[in-house]
Amino acid sequence: MSPISLPIMADGPKPSNLPEAPSGRAAKGSFSFVSLGCPKNTVDSEQMLGLLAEDGYELVSDTSKSDLVVINTCGFIDRARAESFAVIDEMLDRKRRGLIKGVVVTGCLAERQREAVLEARPEIDALIGVFGRDEVTRVADRIMGNLQEQRTVFRPAPIRALADNQRLRITPKHFAYLKISEGCDRLCTFCAIPKMRGRHASKPIESILDEARQLAATGVKELIIVAQDTTYYGIDLYGRPRLAELLSQLNEIDGIEWIRLMYFYPMYIDQNLLDVMASCKRILPYVDIPLQHAEDQMLRRMARRVNRNQIEDLLGFMRERVPGLAIRTTFITGFPGETEAQFETLARFVEQQQFPRAGVFTYSLESDTPAARLPDRISEAVALERQARLMEIQQRSSFAFAESLVGTRQQVILDNAAPDQPGVWLGRSFADAPDIDAMVYVTETDTPLSTGQLVECEIVQAVEYDLVAAAL
Repeated sequence: MSPISLPIMADGPKPSNLPEAPSGRAAKGSFSFVSLGCPKNTVDSEQMLGLLAEDGYELVSDTSKSDLVVINTCGFIDRARAESFAVIDEMLDRKRRGLIKGVVVTGCLAERQREAVLEARPEIDALIGVFGRDEVTRVADRIMGNLQEQRTVFRPAPIRALADNQRLRITPKHFAYLKISEGCDRLCTFCAIPKMRGRHASKPIESILDEARQLAATGVKELIIVAQDTTYYGIDLYGRPRLAELLSQLNEIDGIEWIRLMYFYPMYIDQNLLDVMASCKRILPYVDIPLQHAEDQMLRRMARRVNRNQIEDLLGFMRERVPGLAIRTTFITGFPGETEAQFETLARFVEQQQFPRAGVFTYSLESDTPAARLPDRISEAVALERQARLMEIQQRSSFAFAESLVGTRQQVILDNAAPDQPGVWLGRSFADAPDIDAMVYVTETDTPLSTGQLVECEIVQAVEYDLVAAAL
């Protein structure tokens, strides 16, 4: 997983697929929702939203007019936890002022710190762990009924991933995240995901296909495949990797136009998988594959289970089998023990590989991970300086990639109209995942455009990371 926390707020307009309340039945209460963290967390948020709405709770856009506020938190790194606590504190302040009745905290922060969260913020009404999320309606009923019993709901990690088929989506209508598994069997020394999300648990292929068809029926055109470890899919359930088979079947679903692949661990990527990616017309030539480092000793200290030669061979193999492949990756600077020479090895690797997309993050010391016990910690100043140097190298590659697309024809999916620019739309190319990659500014011609439309465009200009295009 990439070490980043991006907020997605549902404290706004109601989702487009909000179910109507049954005729004649009054709402059990009102609620608003704040979702923080990665796309996997977004799927959990959407499931809880759907369960509450189905049970008769009314979603409102203004937290000050809701009975309950549910906060789905991120607990991955210190910055994400600080963001989560800031939102919790804001909502608890509204509760003190009598604007809301209850505050429910769920998600990764709740799972990771458990009762310590209640000790730090005793005014929280209920704490729900990651695997207790489907009991959110019972928790809401308890708060609305002024019942004071059990304030925490924690459940063990399931053998099979929880179903996500009652979602009330907070993403735009035309794209959705499809979570194919939960948890992670990797033991990277910097990462606490296995502590929060448990061991890897795959969803059955049939249930994933049913969910994908359900999403397509609501107007989804772009499926974004997410998991903690996508390439490991199926090993726990079927005894072997079955991502290639899953993708082949997803490619046949009517209504889906784009399938985007995220969170590839650099193992279990074989010729069969790459051939499926290359031959299936709906699968985009885009892969997110967090590498984290490229120097052998650092990779060993991170327990990444691959070395630099293996990474280089894999990247070459992927580019050979999938023409035009755009690779997104992430790196960590300032990991304990990283010398200047080891950083320079990473810098040369990044310069040589010319990744179209990459993020660079400084190491976050997490006290409950093995890396916290490693000697030779790097100062924050050095980690930040290395981050800036690596991003400068990467920026040149990203800018060159954008320039290479000028003069080509590309399909662009339109996310929304550009504010204050009549006739201009904001969209994304095959190389752009929502929220983390670049934008394409599309100018209308004679035919009006609309949100969610796939438009054939000519790329006419590159402006740093972004592109300017004319609709054809």
